[in-house]
Amino acid sequence: MSINLDQALQTFIVEAHELLQVMEQSLLQLETEPADQGAIGAIFRAAHTIKGSAGLFGLTPVVGFTHIVEDVLDRLRDGSVAVDATLIAVLLKCGDHMLELINVVASRGETLPPAALEREAALREALSRYQAPTHLPETVPQSIQTVDAGAGTSAELLWHISLRFGVEVFRNGMDPLSFLRYLETLGQITQVTTLTETIPALDSWDPESCYLGFEIDLRSTAGHATLNEVFDFVRDDCEVSIEAIHEASDRAVSVASEWDAQAEQGPLTASVQRLPAASEPKTRDGNYVRVNADKLDELINLVGELVIASAGASLLARSCHNDPLQEATSTVSGLVEEILDGALHLRMVPIGDTFNRFRRVVRDISQELGKDIELTISGAETEMDKTVVEKIGDPLMHLLRNAMDHGIESADARRAAGKAGKGHLSLNAYHDSGSIVIEIADDGNGLNRERILEKAQERGLVASGAVLSDQEIYNLIFEPGFSTAEAVTNLSGRGVGMDVVKRNITLLRGTVDLDSRPGQGTVVRIRLPLTLAIINGFLVGIDTSTYVIPLDMVQECIELDVHQRQSSRDQGYLDLRGEVLPLVDLREHFSHEGSAGRRQNVVVVRYAEHKAGLVVDDLLGEFQTVIKPLGKLFGALRGISGSTILGSGAVALILDIPALLNQIVQLEARTAQAPYSPTVVAR
Repeated sequence: MSINLDQALQTFIVEAHELLQVMEQSLLQLETEPADQGAIGAIFRAAHTIKGSAGLFGLTPVVGFTHIVEDVLDRLRDGSVAVDATLIAVLLKCGDHMLELINVVASRGETLPPAALEREAALREALSRYQAPTHLPETVPQSIQTVDAGAGTSAELLWHISLRFGVEVFRNGMDPLSFLRYLETLGQITQVTTLTETIPALDSWDPESCYLGFEIDLRSTAGHATLNEVFDFVRDDCEVSIEAIHEASDRAVSVASEWDAQAEQGPLTASVQRLPAASEPKTRDGNYVRVNADKLDELINLVGELVIASAGASLLARSCHNDPLQEATSTVSGLVEEILDGALHLRMVPIGDTFNRFRRVVRDISQELGKDIELTISGAETEMDKTVVEKIGDPLMHLLRNAMDHGIESADARRAAGKAGKGHLSLNAYHDSGSIVIEIADDGNGLNRERILEKAQERGLVASGAVLSDQEIYNLIFEPGFSTAEAVTNLSGRGVGMDVVKRNITLLRGTVDLDSRPGQGTVVRIRLPLTLAIINGFLVGIDTSTYVIPLDMVQECIELDVHQRQSSRDQGYLDLRGEVLPLVDLREHFSHEGSAGRRQNVVVVRYAEHKAGLVVDDLLGEFQTVIKPLGKLFGALRGISGSTILGSGAVALILDIPALLNQIVQLEARTAQAPYSPTVVAR
């Protein structure tokens, strides 16, 4: 069995990133609750695990720096160091530096640039203030020498370590030499003797089995617990005996620990196989398996093709008029749908991990701006496709920065307005009509409605005398013309880059709108699809062409009689049980040739608070479809979000309902040659 060390290193990098996130979140938790021992323990375990794993790969720069961080965290854990704002700030910067070390040293094998080395030196200096004194009295009492359950000792001792590796070490992905490299980071190895007495005869020798052992002399200030922790990763595959030798008298000194305190006095021999270390990390839950994201994407693609193939088989079965065959294909189709749902759920991840990363952002920016801002997170358990989660991070970051910089006022300005000095920023996520909604809300000063409208008219975005709702006026800041600092007087720069935010969200088949109340705050609402790969659609036909409407946006279907067809064509809307429903004839909208059929239907669609009716020829029923991108050639095609392949092999276009509704509004406004009024879309 061969071991792919490159793959193991990449796994370490991924897990180290996750541990650093845990470390950062726990530090922020500790900042608000300094007595939280659970957070302190989580921070220590994260640093300890990173150090141990880095040692196995010989990443000396990572181990060396993280060891100092771990030492301070151990003193924090035992109460020798108190939690304060300065320590939290230093440890957060240490986490940033550990991330840089891992990214540079581990992934690319390079050395740190001079600027990073200077930062590390400054951090080492800052950490040294929290470390234990390095000097001891000349005479060290025996009681101090024999008790060493902590992470280290300030007295340098000569340690003798006797190692016997088990035969399964290689098969379990461990390199015995990596433990020697790690021990070198804790002190000076003065002698190593390799033991080979367990190597069998050549005819029974297995090259995949380990028969090695070492006798090691190590000069180090590290304590017994620290040395014992070196072997956490082979706890079940080796036996180790650790003995401390006091050099002043050249005699063995018993080194006690919690789990052998009742043993007879004499040299300490501890089998790692039998006795766990005091700081052994919790065992990883075996119910979870780490899967490469590319493999998951490949699985989704294959399942998508399976959906198309299954639809084609069902179509052929119906044309054969063979009942048993139709029943069999129906069973297969049901199973394929279950497989599809299961595969999609594999890519669903909670959005809370993305939300939690912004805690650090809010903390740092609020301190930089001199503002006291509190972030509240809700709906963190809401799940969505990992692809969407990965791509929504940057737009959210921009919106949060804008809210803190330009939305929330300074403490003095807030008090002058009768508000509390502390500003509040909230992130919320929830499911709604088959979509996920993310809200970014602040309790700042809000947007200046009149100034936005004035600027929009100056730039020709809105006709003079136009009648717009407040929300439609606020949404104008997403237009490229508002990417200037003077767009909003008392919120200078609030519109900078907002057009980029909207464009990135649109690329995810999402929409963004904004609502604001002067003096009370602003809410930005992002609506996104749960997944970018599969869509439950409703098929409609016009002539020989087929279109797909996202099923979660379909409210109902209505058959038009002769009278309704004539009146709706003349008026452009339908009286739907007393509600004005704007209509668009897809035949005319997409310039289909020929006249309409004898029967016509209206599909009532709704997205967010907007509603409209789409006039089509045929209603073809529900269809689970795989979304295929249109490509760059059709990138500018509005009203179409993608395509799919039907069971017959024909291509059907997927309607982009949000964009289509917006097109309808603008078309009616131009046709009527009346003051621009997007409110024609009924609610």
